Amino acid sequence: MKAPILVVDDDHSSVSVITEVLEREEYQLFVANGGQSAIKILEQERVNLVITDLQMPDMDGITLLKYITRQHPHTQVVILTGYGTVDSAIEAMNAGAFNFLQKPIDLKVLRATVTSALERQALLLQNVNLRQQLDEKFGFSNMIGRSKPMTDLFQLIRRVAPTDAIVLITGENGVGKEYIAQAIHNHSQRNGKQFKPVNCGAITPTLLESELFGHERGAFTGATARKTGIFEQADGGTLFLDEIGEMALEAQVRLLRVLEEGEFNRIGSSQTVRVDVRVLAATNKNLEEAVKNNEFRADLFHRINVFRLRVPPLRERVEDIPLLVNHFMDQMSRRHKKVVTKIEAQALDYLMQQEWSGNVRELRNVMETAVILTTSETITLADLSTDFFQSTKSPLTNESVTKSKTEDFFGHVGMTMKELEKEAIIRALQKTNGNRDQAADLLGIGVRTLYRKLETYQIGN
Repeated sequence: MKAPILVVDDDHSSVSVITEVLEREEYQLFVANGGQSAIKILEQERVNLVITDLQMPDMDGITLLKYITRQHPHTQVVILTGYGTVDSAIEAMNAGAFNFLQKPIDLKVLRATVTSALERQALLLQNVNLRQQLDEKFGFSNMIGRSKPMTDLFQLIRRVAPTDAIVLITGENGVGKEYIAQAIHNHSQRNGKQFKPVNCGAITPTLLESELFGHERGAFTGATARKTGIFEQADGGTLFLDEIGEMALEAQVRLLRVLEEGEFNRIGSSQTVRVDVRVLAATNKNLEEAVKNNEFRADLFHRINVFRLRVPPLRERVEDIPLLVNHFMDQMSRRHKKVVTKIEAQALDYLMQQEWSGNVRELRNVMETAVILTTSETITLADLSTDFFQSTKSPLTNESVTKSKTEDFFGHVGMTMKELEKEAIIRALQKTNGNRDQAADLLGIGVRTLYRKLETYQIGN
């Protein structure tokens, strides 16, 4: 028996048409003649999809939709609408409905819509389950990744988070260093206190000292009142200094004193302020080189280089790209109120070939643009904007992509999470001419993990 579907309509002829089609497809069916009876079924049964009429005597479809999105957020809703109620159906789409069908119902469109809605529901649950697994094992539900570089990183975060050690987070632009800092704070004993991020590269040197340490009235031109600095605001909590390599040398002296002694003076004051703040820092620069070039104080570098975490660039965790693609596709679909549930194999193949100099941030931007551009529920190669990619050819002229074996096998069919993972493994094996050790390195997973997945997906048998 396939997925459970609830049909809600007081029009018996409409219900009869829908149930006859879905019964032939072997779906598990529930039927309700109004909103109240539908709610009773939803409270007692697991339902993946609700197909509901807009106009019913006891409760309109919009009210039922709002109940479902609030109480059963992963259950998909398809609205039935008659002539003259299309505007209401569009309102329902904006309120969270997956799609709408006009009466009289086109049976072919009904089947396709049900299939797409259930695929989206399965994708949402897979993403939720992955986050739950990560949260249970590592406590990092806001980060997506199950490649070896990421799971190794999660393990290190778990070890350092409960301590008060200063952590230096390194990595290229766009890898998500602030997410790492937030995760450390969330799983520390300070998680009930403030987490204060400061971008040292986005504030002028003069203002940065004032932002961090505060100032007294009259300390400088424009200081019309006392200002409490971020160190004081973060007392008992965590301060995240992003782009610390951009901090001016004068501010570095003050910062070193706080790290060494736990105290500082506001600008224009001789009064000492004591604070208890854990400091996390991040940089995309080579601080050792900055020290050699007298751009960064050696004593401060040694003070913050207690425990270093390197966040891997996206090209080192190719296995995570399908997961991230699905995550951003769902996220951006909701943001822009669109129904986009799939990505063509050819488009995914192209994404996995990129260098991703902007890393996860760049991938997120590409997926947002693709969701905006697509005119269907499936992202195609044509929807991928070439503006983001500087190191490769346009997706429409990239010969290696056009002749991809992935396209030959999958055609233009949307892919499930398992299919995406299987495709990533196949691509890695193709790129390494079947060398499984190299393929495992390319995917960012252990050789044992690769062999287990080869057996699971029956690749190479």
